[in-house]
Parts: sequence; C-alpha cells; structure tokens
Amino acid sequence: MKRIVILGSTGSIGESALRVVAQLPSKLRVVGLAAQGKYERLLEQAESFGVGDVALADPDAAAACAKAAPAVLRVHSGDAGLCELTQLDCDLVLCAVVGIAGLSPTLAAIGRGVDVALATKEVLVAAGGIVTAAARENNAQILPVDSEHSAMFQCMEPRGSDSIARILLTASGGPFAGRADVDLYKVTVEQALNHPRWNMGRKVSIDSATLMNKGLEVMEARWLFGVDLDRIEVVVHPESIVHSLVEYVDGSVMAQLSVPDMRLAIQYALTYPERVDGGLQRLDLPSIGALHFSSPDQERFPSLRLAGEASRRGGTMPAVLNAANEIAVSRFLDGSIPFTAIWGTVESVMKAHNTIADPELADIIEADAWARRAANEL
Repeated sequence: MKRIVILGSTGSIGESALRVVAQLPSKLRVVGLAAQGKYERLLEQAESFGVGDVALADPDAAAACAKAAPAVLRVHSGDAGLCELTQLDCDLVLCAVVGIAGLSPTLAAIGRGVDVALATKEVLVAAGGIVTAAARENNAQILPVDSEHSAMFQCMEPRGSDSIARILLTASGGPFAGRADVDLYKVTVEQALNHPRWNMGRKVSIDSATLMNKGLEVMEARWLFGVDLDRIEVVVHPESIVHSLVEYVDGSVMAQLSVPDMRLAIQYALTYPERVDGGLQRLDLPSIGALHFSSPDQERFPSLRLAGEASRRGGTMPAVLNAANEIAVSRFLDGSIPFTAIWGTVESVMKAHNTIADPELADIIEADAWARRAANEL
C-alpha cells in the first residue's frame, strides 16, 4: 500500500489523481490533501478518502475550512502548510499546484528523501538545477506526470541518456495550430480555452494555445533526463495519441501511445514501478485510422523561441519567463490584454532582466517576484 499526499487536489490533475486512487484501493491510500482556496471541495475529498490532514495555501480559506471541518481533521495553513503536509508519513508526494508555488513543497519532500510525482512543470523550469541536485543528494526520485514526459520516461527505461540521439516531444497544437485563417490578435478567451483534445485547467489551456506549454516542457525535459536542448525537438501531432518519442543513436525510435487521458500518466507515476489495470480506456488504432505530424510555426507562435532563449541563457532567466507568462496569461483571461500580448509581454520582461548566472534559491524567488512586478507594470 503506497501512502500519497496530493498537493493541488481540487485542480484538474488532482481530481484525476483521486479518480485513479478510487480505482486502486488496494494499491493507493491518500493521507494528505492540499488546495489553493476551494475548501468546500477539499472537505468533500477528505471525507471521501478518509484523510486526516489538509492544507490551504490561502490563509483566509484555511481559517474558514478549520471552522467547517470535523474535529478529527487537521487543517494546515499557507505555503508553510503545504510543506507541512510533505512531512507526513508518506511514500510519494504528487505536486500539482499551479506555478512557482510548487517549488517549496517539492524541495521539502525531496529533502526527506520522499519521491515526488511532479505535474507542476514550473518547478523544474524555474529551479531545475537546484531541484535535481537536491533529488540526487537525498536519493529521491522525480517521477513525471505530464503525459509527454511520462512517455519519454517509459521509452527510456532502463536506458541511459548517452544512447539517446534526440527526444521528439509531441504537441497537440492547441486550438489554433494549422489554422492560418485565425487572426490571433482577435482570439477570445472562450476560443483559446476550447482545447480540441485535452480537458485541462484554464492556465494550462492558454499555455497550450500559445504553445508556451511546449517551451516549458522542453525546459523541463532537459532537467528530468539530462539531455541537451539541441537534442529536444517539438513535433505537432493533433491526434494526441503518440505522447512523445525517443530516437536512439542507432536510428531506432521508441514511442509511447495511448488515448488522450491524463489518468494514464498519473496512474503510472503513482504506481511506479508497477503497471496495473486501472480500468482505463484501451487504444483502438484501426478506429483512428491515421496519425499526422508536422513542425510548429515558431514565427506565428513565438513562445517556443522565447522558451529556448530563456533556457540557453539559464540562470534566473527561465524563472523570469515563467513568471511573466503567468501574469500575462492571467491578464488575458481577465480581458485586459489581447492574446498576442501574452508573448509580447514575456519578451519585453525578458529583455529588461539582468540575468544572475549561478543563482541561489533566494535569487530565483526574487527574480520571479521582479518579473511579476515588471509584467504587471507593462
């Protein structure tokens, strides 16, 4: 029985993870749950899964939760509360909180030598060197939860990175790739959120529409697998059946295929190294008929280029790109800026930043805060 803490349990990944747990009661047990502010849903989850500890990053929501919670339920508050959950008697922490907020609890879990199933890509984007060094030092494993990185992980085992020629990271392309007829400046929030394949949260859906999510995933793959950026390529694959491919030096290519359902990657991370039958849908290739692949249009979608520039410059620049993007996406979602201003904002903030080449954790946190201020001013 694997004991699990889920950070971000009321979001898309967290809800899917709980559905996986419900299907595998003899394999998985939830001992802690955390959310940003949805305390009513968090209390429902805690009751359903018999959880004794919950946390809310929003202190006001935590206070309201504590008043509404049964006496036996321990309620933790603030960012420190999320870190406290990682100190429970557990075997695995699933980090699915949004953005840089996942960094501190991820490091807290790794510091105890606890494995982390990582869905929060910003953790490695902003502080990949620090996080992976801590994992090595504490003999903790980082298990990828994104379908693309899970696919790479499955195609690589038990091979090392020395035999890898390149990684082909697939992208659905979101709602606008291949749609030259769409004026991106005039794209509405509803159009951008209308992903053709995946059911994701609002922020990730917008990142998919701008292709920023693929830029972030390239940066994440670099740290997860120790592969140079020049050996990671993005390929648009609208069917979202092939989740990524790994080409080896002899020309062989390994691919992982499945229906587009996040529960498959989540289940593999939660049950690793076992493979179990969780009752999920099987792939029917004859009914699909054909699979298509193409190169992304980086002139029309500059986010990929910006992510590559940030990663090559390194230091604090990846954290700046990520923070500026988070602010720009939120401003697009609230109607303050047009769709194309998302990457325009990111590029302007990057140009204004003086990179610290070899940052400490405090430098990364300060760079994140600076980029948010700069993006808001723009």
